[in-house]
Amino acid sequence: MDWLKIGSAVGIIVMMVLIFPRLRSAMKESNEAKNKDWMSVVIPIALVALFVVLLTKMV
Repeated sequence: MDWLKIGSAVGIIVMMVLIFPRLRSAMKESNEAKNKDWMSVVIPIALVALFVVLLTKMV
């Protein structure tokens, strides 16, 4: 293993250690999502997926 891979692994571990406690507290303080909130995420993702399928069919 070279030093770049070791440094990257250490950096990822440090980021995880710093992010997860804050993420846990943010999840506790957040509001519950409603169906309307989820649909505002699902519809754009579905449109992008359909667009990608259309582009691949055209090639």
